[in-house]
Amino acid sequence: MAFAEEETKTTTAAAAAHRGKNLIESSCDSEDGCLAGWAPSGSCTLSAHAEDAPLPSLAATLAAAAADDDSDDEEVQQQRARKPSGRYVVAAHRASDTDGLCRALSRAPRPKVTYRVAGWVGVGTAVEGSHAVHVEVRVDDDGQGQHVGGGVAVVESGKWGEIKGSFRVDDDDEPPRHAKVYVHGPPAGVDLKVMDLLVSPVNKIPRLRHLRKKADKVRKRDVVLKVNRRTDGDTTESVAGAHIQVIQVQNSVPIGTCITKAGMQNPEYVDFFTKHFDWAVLENELKWYYTEAVQGQVSYADADELINFCDRHGKPVRGHCIFWAVESSVQPWVRALNRDQLRAAVEARLRGLVSRYSGRFPHYEVNNEMLHGDFYAQRLGDDDINAHMFRETARIDPAPALFVNDYNVESGNDPNATPEKYVALVTDLQRRGAPVGGIGVQGHVTHPVGDIICDALDKLAVTGLPVWITELDVSAADESVRADDLEIVLREAYAHPAVEGIMLWGFMQGHMWRSHGQLVNADGKYTQAGNMFAGLRREWTSHARGKVDGNGNFKFRGFHGTYQVLLTTAAGEVKKRTFDVNKGDAPLVLDMDF
Repeated sequence: MAFAEEETKTTTAAAAAHRGKNLIESSCDSEDGCLAGWAPSGSCTLSAHAEDAPLPSLAATLAAAAADDDSDDEEVQQQRARKPSGRYVVAAHRASDTDGLCRALSRAPRPKVTYRVAGWVGVGTAVEGSHAVHVEVRVDDDGQGQHVGGGVAVVESGKWGEIKGSFRVDDDDEPPRHAKVYVHGPPAGVDLKVMDLLVSPVNKIPRLRHLRKKADKVRKRDVVLKVNRRTDGDTTESVAGAHIQVIQVQNSVPIGTCITKAGMQNPEYVDFFTKHFDWAVLENELKWYYTEAVQGQVSYADADELINFCDRHGKPVRGHCIFWAVESSVQPWVRALNRDQLRAAVEARLRGLVSRYSGRFPHYEVNNEMLHGDFYAQRLGDDDINAHMFRETARIDPAPALFVNDYNVESGNDPNATPEKYVALVTDLQRRGAPVGGIGVQGHVTHPVGDIICDALDKLAVTGLPVWITELDVSAADESVRADDLEIVLREAYAHPAVEGIMLWGFMQGHMWRSHGQLVNADGKYTQAGNMFAGLRREWTSHARGKVDGNGNFKFRGFHGTYQVLLTTAAGEVKKRTFDVNKGDAPLVLDMDF
């Protein structure tokens, strides 16, 4: 893929000067200097403070970041190398959770440019526990202004936490005249602290270079094929000089998409799906509200139709989903049940769905979005119900890996869905005997920043469970922005060793949950995002051709997956063999007798 080099050639001098510029300009040479530019937002008082000694609660965070820093991305290294200055502003005597600090940015954000929000925030000790601190950017702030993004950190009482967020102004019809950043969130009476806040444009080019190198290291392996021809006397002889071709037929990291019954009526939809995707998941047709919209009237006809289609085309199907924890996504008749009736309905759903498709799905998402909802636990008064769903699913059908699945985990903007809370959820389920087999990160992203996504994946990887990006889509009306955003997420996912699969949440205009996310327009024409996606699929597929050397070897470096090798003998006969390239640091040496 041509990305960094081409963009470098076309970058204007003005854009280059803008890149890396902190839009929060202030001097902290003195305590009073730290206060310059900050103003109270709502009811509170501000004061500047300085500490010469390192802040204890930041030491572990900084040490861990330094230890994990294998990146050659200069921007990431600079961010991680930033030492806290020890100079900060405190908002005290706050009357509500919306009170805090604000300040104007030195210039208005440029449309269609993604900005990073970084720094440290702390909370006082007036209220114990952890508190969400929001750093929010608003443009044209003549009142509330338009919220365009930011970041959230969940910080323990009396400690500091790191902010990692982003924002972008996508509408260039009326570029913003000015912008402000606001910091708020903890309960009334809790002091709020801000240190070294940075707002700067993201330079994606070095990050993408880094990801290409990382993918080569994580997903590829050197291969040596020792090629011989077996004779009639059951001995082997060298075939040095013979023509050989190696074709990758399957990648070890499948890339799939959700599909719908309506989409399958469109031949161009079917064509794109069968050409470009390895796996499928049903967008709605397997959900409880779809299969049993009316109590007692259960139909799997649409699900069966789609699953059978995938079976005919060799596309494995993920089971999405048995239950959904968010109350607004539970059908009315289920919400109307009393406790005993709901318990019976849950058991019937488990028996009916899981037994019907026993052995058909390699994965199940058991109870969708448990970080954002607890309908069944609340209504049943049973803290163990989520784990029970996992245990019972595994009892009925032990074959599939059972996943948790949730959104915003990779975004740094949702206090309910931090990677730490996701890990805690998984740990609690496992403690209760739930056989959790994988972590689903949905990936409904907006203005993504690569290293923020990577940081979340790193934190989830400590569980040792495989991670799948389960519902990836980006939404941007501007085609080039959409293509850039999608490339960022795909490359981050593909280059991360914990990620074992990627599923898009649709691909064609008119058949997607989010607008402005299509890879293919309604007329079947590829968008820039579609061309980028197809290009990445080619980039991540290894083919090689040449001649067997004088020692009878053929060497290449290829992505993990399944390969077919074609050997053309001196007589013009073509012989075939199949082999797999699995993970490993040492070269893979394979004897190939033809």
